[in-house]
Amino acid sequence: GWAGWKTYLGRSELDRFRIFSMGILGAALLESSRCEEALRAFEATLALKRRYWSYDEGSILGTQGSLATCFAHLGRLDEALVLR
Repeated sequence: GWAGWKTYLGRSELDRFRIFSMGILGAALLESSRCEEALRAFEATLALKRRYWSYDEGSILGTQGSLATCFAHLGRLDEALVLR
């Protein structure tokens, strides 16, 4: 999680490794029950994917699923249902 993020943080927003490491960080935070922090990581990841890789629907859907999981863990079910 953090090690990957720190490794790729200095790279451009267009760098796929940076985006990938953000998703891994979000997953690690979610697994550690740090849902608020995971939510922020997934929101940032989704924003970058939509901006630079809007054609990669599978990746965007995967990130939306992760966001929905965060919302569900936080009791924000209405927001989770919109994404699922």
